[in-house]
Amino acid sequence: MPYDALLIVGFGGPEGPDDVVPFLENVTRGRNIPRERLIEVGAHYAHFGGVSPINAQLRALKAAIERELPELPVYWGNRNWQPMLADTVAQMRADGVTSALAFVTSAFGSYSGCRQYREDLERARASVEGAPSIEKLRNYFDHPLFVDAIVDRVNDAKASTRDAHLVLTAHSIPTSMASTAPYEAQLRAIAAIVAARTGFAAHDVVFQSKSGAPGMPWLEPDVGDHIAALGARGVKEVLLVPLGFTSDHMEVVWDLDHQAKQRADEADVKLVRAATVGTHPSFIQMVRELIEEKTRAATKRSLTTLGEGRCGEGCCVAAARRPAT
Repeated sequence: MPYDALLIVGFGGPEGPDDVVPFLENVTRGRNIPRERLIEVGAHYAHFGGVSPINAQLRALKAAIERELPELPVYWGNRNWQPMLADTVAQMRADGVTSALAFVTSAFGSYSGCRQYREDLERARASVEGAPSIEKLRNYFDHPLFVDAIVDRVNDAKASTRDAHLVLTAHSIPTSMASTAPYEAQLRAIAAIVAARTGFAAHDVVFQSKSGAPGMPWLEPDVGDHIAALGARGVKEVLLVPLGFTSDHMEVVWDLDHQAKQRADEADVKLVRAATVGTHPSFIQMVRELIEEKTRAATKRSLTTLGEGRCGEGCCVAAARRPAT
């Protein structure tokens, strides 16, 4: 095997009240976000004891991948909180790793979901003398096994509904960023496949967790606004799918399970939320297939042609920053 390790790269999250503001400072570094705003956002974490669910879910993901790939050492590093990516790369070097593959817990193509991870990997390697080479596995938004896992999660949730309207949500990004990325097209393509395979004649794609400077346009409609609009049209039940997330972030448990649920209650709409793929067996098997594309020249399996192109100089660039107010 030409690679001697797999590195899982996650977003990271706080694991106690004292971690929250420092974590948010890492996430927003260089964006001139006032500390008062970080404290305001940090209050969301207080509802969960200052602990994001993401690190526990990534530990479970690492364990599941290790069971699937006993022949390959598996490491884990985060962009924004411990275990920090640079520390993990240093440990890999100390363990004698020379050439690794990186699996990123973000499926769709955008600056924050793809290019930024590449930049963070290179920055981590540059900080460690003698760091191993690390090659990011491809985006897997349209891998059949990833879609199988989503479909199973939707069908599980659908079993507790009667006549639900299907709504699929993803993290919003600035429209300036979306204009240089395949993000929205990829989301809409997979949403349509999932809807068809789960028996929904119609579906909507919405966005959530908008942040940033006032006046900057972001992808819409907002999930809460859309649920309220559906309620005004007489829709009584919504099946909400966190399509853009592979595991439960704060943006899932707060923005959907709390804020979107509140909007649904106000609109007299029953809200049923599908689970994220997490450690679904098909998702874990997909990781093996992605590795085998690199190590055994296995056939690349994709449901669309939207991931065929390689990232170019102008692909998925960061959004222009505006001063915070």
